[in-house]
Amino acid sequence: MKSHIRRISVHVDEPDPGHFYWVLMEEGDDASQWRELESAAEPYDMWLDALQAGNTALFRYAPDERIGPREVGDDEDAAPVGIPLG
Repeated sequence: MKSHIRRISVHVDEPDPGHFYWVLMEEGDDASQWRELESAAEPYDMWLDALQAGNTALFRYAPDERIGPREVGDDEDAAPVGIPLG
């Protein structure tokens, strides 16, 4: 059984000038809703350093770099909800 790729984004937040934090967000059941998965515990001095660290954190969600982060138990070959096979 194949699983769907998880929709995870990485962005950088700057709550205080010069304090950059990476944040990982995942799409919820509704495509307009996202939930925070994790974020940097300490700030970075540079935006680029925070982004690179966030990407490294995102890579940990993908045990196989060829297929990316996957949902467990989701059948990729099943028809989408509300669409009959035909």
